[in-house]
Amino acid sequence: MTSATLVAARPRSRRSSRGLRKPLLGLAGILGFLITWQLIPTLGIIDARYLPPATTVLAQLVNEFSDLEFWRNVGRTLTTWGIGLAIATLAATAIGTVVGLVPFLRRLTHTTVEFLRPIPSVALIPLAILMFGFQMPAALLIVVYASFWQVFVQVLYGVADVDTVARDTARSFGLSRASRFRNLVLPTALPYIMTGVRLGAAVALILTVTAELLIAVPGIGRVIVFARSAGDVPTVYTYVVVAGLLGLIVNIIFRLVERRILSWHQSVRGEDVV
Repeated sequence: MTSATLVAARPRSRRSSRGLRKPLLGLAGILGFLITWQLIPTLGIIDARYLPPATTVLAQLVNEFSDLEFWRNVGRTLTTWGIGLAIATLAATAIGTVVGLVPFLRRLTHTTVEFLRPIPSVALIPLAILMFGFQMPAALLIVVYASFWQVFVQVLYGVADVDTVARDTARSFGLSRASRFRNLVLPTALPYIMTGVRLGAAVALILTVTAELLIAVPGIGRVIVFARSAGDVPTVYTYVVVAGLLGLIVNIIFRLVERRILSWHQSVRGEDVV
């Protein structure tokens, strides 16, 4: 083997080592969390009636996997989440692009956006119930409102980040509006849009479970409410763990999609998914 081959192999070896190190550290962190959880009720620090041991919850989770109703509830939660996120993403991308491209609209809406954006979605729950009752559209209103701003703000930043020299150059070459948008604005804004969608996906899942908890829309949130009412504490923790697992899976999937779509962009090169 030549010295040049050895020099080229060393960086690949270091990258491979770094690539394995992060997942292993992640698994070690989860293991440490589970051991700590197991010890707290076992040592009597918290009564096991209120915090069941991790082994009890994980054993029930495994049993739930064979229950068809479990998967139906997961499907209901993901359906509300998916519809809400899709509506929010489409609306925020379209409106954000128009507002971001027109300086007058950006100045006109700035104060309104800063007023509406901090309003907690849960504050809209009474309004949602009045409008739609205890139905899925009420949950969708909460989910769409929360995730819309995550995408909308990123789109505004992305559209505004277009280099002015490149924009003036495109105009001087006589490119049409559609061509400037396709070849200049969209490539610049796409990383921001992908970040907004990924953040919006996590927020949408949180608000979906919250809406199920408070509006009693079918899904894993409503199962938690029923289990709490029945005093079935292990089931409560089991579905809390399921919500966490869904959040982890959603984040990994969106990071993979982001890396795939933005493989050409320097912001995702060398980034680890897990």
